[in-house]
Amino acid sequence: MATAATFAAALTQAAAAIAAPPAGPGSASREFRGVWVATVNNLDFPRSASAQVFKKNFSTVCARLARKGCNALIFQVRANCDAFYPSVHAPWSVWLAGREGRGFAGFDPLAYMISECRRQGMEFHAWFNPYRVTSSTKLDKAAYLAQLAPDNFARRNPDLVMAVPLGEGRIGLMLDPGEPAVIRHIVSVVAETASRYRPDAIHFDDYFYPYDSAAIPDGGSFRRNNPQKLSLGDWRRHNVNAMILGVRRALDGINAGRKRKVKFGVSPFGIWCNRSPACPAGSLTRGKESFTTLYADSRLWVKKRWIDYVAPQIYWHRAHKKASFTVLLDWWCQTVRGTAVKLYIGHALYRCGQPGWGPDELASQLLLVRSRPEASGSVLFSCRHIMTPPGDAVRRAVFGVWNRGE
Repeated sequence: MATAATFAAALTQAAAAIAAPPAGPGSASREFRGVWVATVNNLDFPRSASAQVFKKNFSTVCARLARKGCNALIFQVRANCDAFYPSVHAPWSVWLAGREGRGFAGFDPLAYMISECRRQGMEFHAWFNPYRVTSSTKLDKAAYLAQLAPDNFARRNPDLVMAVPLGEGRIGLMLDPGEPAVIRHIVSVVAETASRYRPDAIHFDDYFYPYDSAAIPDGGSFRRNNPQKLSLGDWRRHNVNAMILGVRRALDGINAGRKRKVKFGVSPFGIWCNRSPACPAGSLTRGKESFTTLYADSRLWVKKRWIDYVAPQIYWHRAHKKASFTVLLDWWCQTVRGTAVKLYIGHALYRCGQPGWGPDELASQLLLVRSRPEASGSVLFSCRHIMTPPGDAVRRAVFGVWNRGE
């Protein structure tokens, strides 16, 4: 693994390379510089004992990132059918104060976060995981749902929840994308947030159908809710498309009726489809595909402008044999060209130091993004890899580029 000194030397060289950043959409002065803050399992943000503790923790994160050039926070406000704000559709998140359904009397975390980001010159993107109930549990479905808050949508609607086998006696639970009631619920959750608050954007991550598609127990909904008699793959993509389009229309209505400009962004898996005779528009890659694995037709959403920005998770290094960062960056640039959909590239900070990730890899990726006129910036996964002491070398890499040699 590279040492901090090696990283520092490489980043001095990277900083010199951007002394005069290119003009236009990819220039440093106009680029999007986002950071994901994951609340699930308290990965990036701790549980808080009080509203004052929450405020202190959040303000500290904002201040440190804003000081270093970050201009957008993508904060997970819904991780598991829950909420970091008072909602008629979901209970308080367990990751907020340690117990699902427990909030802080008289305090609205989301209102505070949006206000604090504004004060510190940052955008606030409200990040939703639309379907997940839990990533993994050893309990059976009934036992797990019984321990959730009484107003949790999944507990109130067990027939709309799929138990996905994970092996070793564990299951994952998620809302069934093939159920119209689930689509209506997700659209209602987003509409509530966008109408009550003023986030800069609603943001979805890459989790639609589970990655292990062979184990999806959706045979019942497939038989009940498939009047067009689509193939299983086409039907699943249709379900996700219907949810994305429903959110798009809801936001359009809210923006028009309330004179707002809430954007809609998605951060899909980095590979849409590998190029083949069956998929000639795909990328020159040989990895998992969101089109056939997660049933997420992210290219369609861009071409139809159902989303305002796309932030593909290109979590591989430049020399990767199956999924080169550079190859995928250029494919996504070509995909958004002429659509007016903004392109922000997702980078994997946690990869730094792994095989293939030399001391200059991250800085070089950021510079490549900056050099492409179709790309408008970057998003970093995730906050903990910047804020904690083991992230010293990563911080130098990121902020050395973002601040031109700071």
